[in-house]
Amino acid sequence: MDASLSRRQFIASSSAATASLLLPGFANAQGSDTIRVGVVGCGGRGTGAANDCVSSSPGVVITAMGDLFPDRLKGSRDQLKSALKDKYQVTDDRAFTGWDAYKKVIATDCDLVILATPPGFRPVHLKAAIEANKHVFMEKPVATDAPGVRSVLESSKNAMRKKLAIVCGTQRRHDPGYIETIRRIHDGQIGFITSMNCYWNQGSLWSVPRTPEMTDMEWQLRNWLYFTWLSGDHIVEQHIHNIDVCNWAFNGHPTKAISLGGRQVRIQPAYGQAFDHFATEYEYDGGVKMVSMCRQQDGTASNVSEHIVGSKGRSDANSWIQAAKEWKFEGQRPNPYVLEHRDLIASIRAGSPLNEGKRIAETTLTAIMGRMAAYTGKEITWQMAMNSQENLMPERLEFGPIPTPAVAMPGKTPFK
Repeated sequence: MDASLSRRQFIASSSAATASLLLPGFANAQGSDTIRVGVVGCGGRGTGAANDCVSSSPGVVITAMGDLFPDRLKGSRDQLKSALKDKYQVTDDRAFTGWDAYKKVIATDCDLVILATPPGFRPVHLKAAIEANKHVFMEKPVATDAPGVRSVLESSKNAMRKKLAIVCGTQRRHDPGYIETIRRIHDGQIGFITSMNCYWNQGSLWSVPRTPEMTDMEWQLRNWLYFTWLSGDHIVEQHIHNIDVCNWAFNGHPTKAISLGGRQVRIQPAYGQAFDHFATEYEYDGGVKMVSMCRQQDGTASNVSEHIVGSKGRSDANSWIQAAKEWKFEGQRPNPYVLEHRDLIASIRAGSPLNEGKRIAETTLTAIMGRMAAYTGKEITWQMAMNSQENLMPERLEFGPIPTPAVAMPGKTPFK
């Protein structure tokens, strides 16, 4: 999706949302004006997304919820009931647990489904939602392996045919500062792009200690950040935000990648098989290089940013341009986590549903390509990554034994 299209969609959806606010009694509208939302995945992100969705627009209510774990479901229900008041309308018979909870949520009369489980489940859940004719908000990333990416691409095409919305949790795409800055980059205000850099360097995140009662499967699911089949590793799960901005600025995906990575600090079993640092050089059409770094190590310098260098200037991609004519964004910047839902709801009501599926699938694969290059130590092309047959999902999804996969060793771990 190019920047001008993003801007047109942003303006159109903003206008639709504003118009809806002017309709008498719209906040209490019933029937066709009400958008019923089901939530699949009731951890912190699912709970936050549900709150943001309701806050974004009038006439939105939460009507169904599901999670594998009963304690997660209860905690989220308690939070949302307190926060949303009468816009929380989930009765006990619309609150589901277990491996098939997503099917039960989708089978209700909800209009829109929020998909916020660990990313490894996203392709299957998206496929089910689109086949059931539901609009979708899904958190990033949208897969952890190439078969998952290919599935998301097919679901996106299906959604396009059915005129269903798919909006993803890359909120920078809905931030007015980013939208205007990228538009100016695409308009040539820094010339043609010569190089890019992006970073997500920070300290460690949370981990879940294992208790004697937990099976292997339960512990991996609750500690999902550190298992590649569930999260994709942090280059995919977290750094995807910055990588997406560079793809957006370049208006395309890279052609190949070479990468360094490993685990120096987080070597305990609590951190599964995940690396704690990556450094990747991506190459785009025309030989343009993008250097990507991400790190989760305590006591290190933090940096979460993107930088675009052009033949006539440079930009931070979200607020300023330094060129012959300097510019700085000075407009308002509401919470982008709310804006992405506002734009989604407005597009549905306008009859012009947004579909970000292809774009986020390509950005997810860009991040996976960097991980593949780091894990194997090989140069990985776009075609290699897209055609990879490596399926990370376990053969059976059930509580019980599941070994922790070996930590990847560059030069020894094969490309599949």
